[in-house]
Amino acid sequence: MSLLDSTIKSIYPQDSESRDRAKERLDQLAMPHWALGDLMDLAIDLAGMTRSVKPVVSGKAIVTMAGDHGVAAEGVSKFPQEVTPQMVYNFVNGGAGINALARQAGAEVVVVDMGVAADMTELVENGKIINKKIGLGTNNIAQGAAMSMANAIRSVESGIEVVNELADSVDVFGTGDMGIGNTTPSTAIAAVITGRSVEELTGRGTGLDDAQLAHKQRVIKQILECNKPDPKNGLDILAKIGGFEIGGIAGLILGAAAQRKPIVVDGFISTAGALIAIAIEPFVRDYIVCAHRSMEPGHQYMQEKIGCRPLLDLNLRLGEGTGAALAMNLVEAAVAVLTEVATFEEAAVAGADK
Repeated sequence: MSLLDSTIKSIYPQDSESRDRAKERLDQLAMPHWALGDLMDLAIDLAGMTRSVKPVVSGKAIVTMAGDHGVAAEGVSKFPQEVTPQMVYNFVNGGAGINALARQAGAEVVVVDMGVAADMTELVENGKIINKKIGLGTNNIAQGAAMSMANAIRSVESGIEVVNELADSVDVFGTGDMGIGNTTPSTAIAAVITGRSVEELTGRGTGLDDAQLAHKQRVIKQILECNKPDPKNGLDILAKIGGFEIGGIAGLILGAAAQRKPIVVDGFISTAGALIAIAIEPFVRDYIVCAHRSMEPGHQYMQEKIGCRPLLDLNLRLGEGTGAALAMNLVEAAVAVLTEVATFEEAAVAGADK
């Protein structure tokens, strides 16, 4: 049995008994009923995911998947492809947005080379990044498929492997991405899976003006017409219009779900990976925490398709895993509410009249 198949077979829904026990305790906390709202809902989810009314969430890691995209040749980004390896070095040196926010959240940043179009050997040999490189970026999806089906499966299995390698020390995973041009395949994925129009879904990415935005929309329509991915087949979508790092993110989500660990999904590109993961195995929904809603207009429709409400809405549009790092503070807060706040009985406070 392949790693992907065995992982899928290990994914089950949340544990209903643990959810019920968590709700029973939260109902009795020494405060007005459900006074901490969404945090209490999150606490129930975390109990269901981990099969425990005392979830352990102290070990935190943001896994930032990096990969380049052949479609960058179509002029869909304001930045050149050379920025991708430059940012990988910035992650390693601790100077990026994700490094600052992960430090604040007490999370490790793990960088994975899924398909950067540059030689990353030095960083790999020095143990600075994980090497899962499939190729030097995907093919230009405006002209044909992004990758072979074999490489699509390999990208997903690479994400699963990263989770399995880290699982002993990590309780909560967060997704992150880096790759110039990656909002284009992500928008195409959103169009296929949500059924929304390209115009509704396409954003300005790194800061496109009106003419550049219109060009990006034309390119995405060309991508969809050229490749015609099957909306019901996650691997077909990934192979035809995805990215190596998007496949890696999908694998992270599948792997975390198989390990019964929460996976905090970052922004637009990460959510494209989540849509692929759900298309492969719908039960992974039960392990996803949507970190935030990004500035990309399509993000809302993607989250609606998943059926999750984001914890934060801060007008973020960076990626890297920054929103996931911020949301990890709320994951810890939800567990603190569940495990540290006294019930009326424990606090010897008179409860509300029945």
